[in-house]
Amino acid sequence: MKSFVAAVAFAVVAAVGVAMVLNNFQESSSVAFTTTGARVSDPGHNLIGPG
Repeated sequence: MKSFVAAVAFAVVAAVGVAMVLNNFQESSSVAFTTTGARVSDPGHNLIGPG
């Protein structure tokens, strides 16, 4: 039983840690998918909002 509780605790700590790290690398799709051939402008009130 102790090993199960330890595994659950580790899974929760790992999930929170990974979520915080990945949150720093996220960017909006208007920035992420912009290439030299794409004509992506400020999304404004499009389906993807600025926030």
